[in-house]
Amino acid sequence: MLTSIIIPVFNEEAFIKEILFKIHKIKNVKKEIIIVNDCSTDKTLQILEKECKDFYDKLITNPENMGKGYSVREGIKYANGEIILIQDADLEYNPDNYPALVKPIMDREAEVVYGSRVIEGGLRTRPKIYDSKVRLFANNFLTQLSNFLNKQNLTDCHTCYKVFLTKVLKKITLEENGFAFCPEVTAKISKLGIKIKEVPIDYFGRTHEEGKKIVFMDGIKAIFAIIKYNMFKKI
Repeated sequence: MLTSIIIPVFNEEAFIKEILFKIHKIKNVKKEIIIVNDCSTDKTLQILEKECKDFYDKLITNPENMGKGYSVREGIKYANGEIILIQDADLEYNPDNYPALVKPIMDREAEVVYGSRVIEGGLRTRPKIYDSKVRLFANNFLTQLSNFLNKQNLTDCHTCYKVFLTKVLKKITLEENGFAFCPEVTAKISKLGIKIKEVPIDYFGRTHEEGKKIVFMDGIKAIFAIIKYNMFKKI
C-alpha cells in the first residue's frame, strides 16, 4: 500500500533538509511525499526548490500563511496513497516510526492510528511530552476532555503523527485552518464509529526558543474545537 506523507511547512529552514533526508532513508514503507509550504518567510522555499528536489514528489505553496489544518487539506487533494500520514516539518517526530505507524492499517487491525508521546516504548530526549509541567497538564486535559465527549480512550489526541486510511479520511469534511485541526479530525473520525488505535513513538520536543509554534491561544482554541465538533457539528 502506498502511503502519502503530508508535510505542512512554515519557516523551517533549519530543519527541512534534515527531516526530508530522514524520510528518504525509510525504505520499508512505500511512500510519496507531499510538502505544503505555508507561505514561509525565511529560506524554506529556496532550500526546497534548490537543494531538496529529489526528496519529495509534490510541492504546494499556499498564497498566504493559512495554518496547519488548511495545509493538510491542500495535501489531501494531491494524495494518491491508500494511506495518509501527517508529518511535522521539524525534528520533534522520528520518521523511523513509520513502519510501526502504518502496520496496524496494513494488517487491517485499524483504520486510523495515532502515535502517542505518552505510551511507554518510544525514545525521548525528555522524560515526558514536554519539559514544562503546564504543557503536560494541558495536553492531558485536552485529551481527556476529548475522550469524555467522543468515547475514545486516547492518551495523546494532539500528537502530530496521525495516520488514516485515505478512504476513511475522505468521508469527513475538514474545516479548521490552524492547530484545531487535531481535535476536529479526532471528533469527526469518532462520529464515524471508528476506534482510533495508538502506538508508542519517539519524541524529541522543542521549546519556543528552538522554534516550537504552538502557543497558549492554540490551547484555548482547542477547547472550543473539542466542544464544537463533538457536540454540535456534523461530519
